[in-house]
Amino acid sequence: MKKYIPNSITSLNLFSGCIGVVMALQGNYLMAFYCVLASGIFDFFDGMSARALHVKSLIGKELDSLADVISFGFLPGTIMFMMLKESTDSQYLPYLGYVMTIFSALRLAKFNIDTRQTTDFIGVNTPMNTFFIISLPFIAQDYPVLHNVFLLLGIVAVCSFLLVSEIKLFSMKLSSLAWSANKFKYLFLLLSLVLIVLLKFLALPLVLVLYILFSYLHFASVPNEASANEVE
Repeated sequence: MKKYIPNSITSLNLFSGCIGVVMALQGNYLMAFYCVLASGIFDFFDGMSARALHVKSLIGKELDSLADVISFGFLPGTIMFMMLKESTDSQYLPYLGYVMTIFSALRLAKFNIDTRQTTDFIGVNTPMNTFFIISLPFIAQDYPVLHNVFLLLGIVAVCSFLLVSEIKLFSMKLSSLAWSANKFKYLFLLLSLVLIVLLKFLALPLVLVLYILFSYLHFASVPNEASANEVE
């Protein structure tokens, strides 16, 4: 029975994503956020359980990507669709929010065949992008400028680019707990937690910026560490 556990967790990710889409279409962004959070948790634990139980499978990998297309592709696209719908009288412009869904699917397909992404990411991963997008309706309550249709379309364009970009970003999978090898990951986690406690939803765009910044610092330090090891 243990071989079914990871796929069952992945299915919960998919189910949560489906509910999140319905909540977003109803304008219930808080419930949509909880669904994104649940999907993120399920997405984290399905891979962990597969490794722990030694039951990795090709179908599990494919199912994971299919679930992520809904939870971290269709759902953020729907949120952008709704925000654009609330921000313009145009009948057609809101559908451009789903451009992000297309690029999320491209990002997931690219990840599946890109051997460079076995330990780290190239391009912003879809869960990180989704947590950024789900924060926007809440931030817009205090900063109405986010209801500007051109700003929203700009966000769709920038996020779509980042999803399929060649920017190298670290994964939170740790090969060791050593500070020297993971200092920028630890600093990123610590600062992100502090920001979330202090700023709540407003922190999520800052977390995305920190993720990109600390990833750059992490990979910039790798050659220096390698050179130091060679000297030693």
